[in-house]
Amino acid sequence: MEKQPTYIDLFAGCGGLSLGLHNAGWKGLFAIEKSPDAFKTLKHNLIDNRNHFNWPTWFPKENIEIDNAIKLYKDNFENLKNKVDLVAGGPPCQGFSMAGRRNENDQRNNLIKSYIDFIKIIKPKILFFENVKGFTMEFKKNKDKGKEYSSYVENALNRAGYFVKGELVNFGEYGIPQKRTRFILVGVRKDLENASKDLAETFFSTIKENRHSFLSVKNLTVNTNLKDAISDLLKANGLKESPDTKSFQAGIYSKIKSPYQTLMREGVESTIADSHRFPKHRPDIVEKFDVILKTCRKNKDIDAKTRERFNIKKHTIIPLDKNEKSPTITTLPDDYIHYSEPRILTVREYARIQSFPDWYHFQGKYTTGGKRRTQEVPRYSQIGNAIPPLFGEQSGLILKQLLER
Repeated sequence: MEKQPTYIDLFAGCGGLSLGLHNAGWKGLFAIEKSPDAFKTLKHNLIDNRNHFNWPTWFPKENIEIDNAIKLYKDNFENLKNKVDLVAGGPPCQGFSMAGRRNENDQRNNLIKSYIDFIKIIKPKILFFENVKGFTMEFKKNKDKGKEYSSYVENALNRAGYFVKGELVNFGEYGIPQKRTRFILVGVRKDLENASKDLAETFFSTIKENRHSFLSVKNLTVNTNLKDAISDLLKANGLKESPDTKSFQAGIYSKIKSPYQTLMREGVESTIADSHRFPKHRPDIVEKFDVILKTCRKNKDIDAKTRERFNIKKHTIIPLDKNEKSPTITTLPDDYIHYSEPRILTVREYARIQSFPDWYHFQGKYTTGGKRRTQEVPRYSQIGNAIPPLFGEQSGLILKQLLER
């Protein structure tokens, strides 16, 4: 049996990229993730259930912040220098996000430096970096910085000894039922045989060329829409008590209605989908959502007249369109209304839109409010922050080809 290529997942979240790499035949060494909730989900699915990682005994199987990890385990990390095939993952950079207030002084942007420090210690053969679309845009206030952060990272990695190439990629073009554009950067260590800038660049042309054949093996196409993704999860199918929160109702599956649903439900015996608990909307909210579904344009933010009618101050409310891909899902579930039922989406519907299979169970709270929102990463946020596993798998296959070359 050929030796599996190895990787470390930084800022691993709930494991979307790790799951994709697992499906592409990679072996994880360990993952670094700060959030207790997100790490719980990763641990439950990929450490405990799938035994995916060759986790070293010296590194704890628990959530940890990257700077603490570097401080506490630097000597152990030094021992891995030049021995790891891939370091994957991108720092969470809410300061760059188009969805929130873009803030170049956001402390979380310093995680870029931590990421580069880690790369310099480990010196993997190749690296895969993902970040929000806003990462490639200049900050207005600080013209003397000159370039956007993506150039800063490219230059820093170039100085650290890597040929790098970064591009914006829309995951919707890779079979994900969602328009989601992200900045992807691939790097190849300069001292390796056959390493070149061209090699890093071939990642983007090859993944594009391979997507149709990859998807056809799974009986999918690039055109998967929202109905293909979640039409077997309607509230109208019937309700049962939610297995993980007794005071809520959860939905039961209908018959499978698309090849995408066949793939997502593989290996699941239960009649109730995991994390498919319906929110308890007040009657006036249901009525408001019903009017919005009947009168507003789908996949667009609601119009000024509707806002005025219901005195809506909320930044974004989008009724979804079943025949299209969903817009980029965020960490806030109340940004969207289901395409045919007057309610927000469930966690499982969120997971489907991000291509997490139904056997992948989410841990921690469903939602959180107020000030806690900034500290806690409940189920919706974990999914909203993730890399879709279906894109992660396609990336993993191409990264393996780069490694062989």
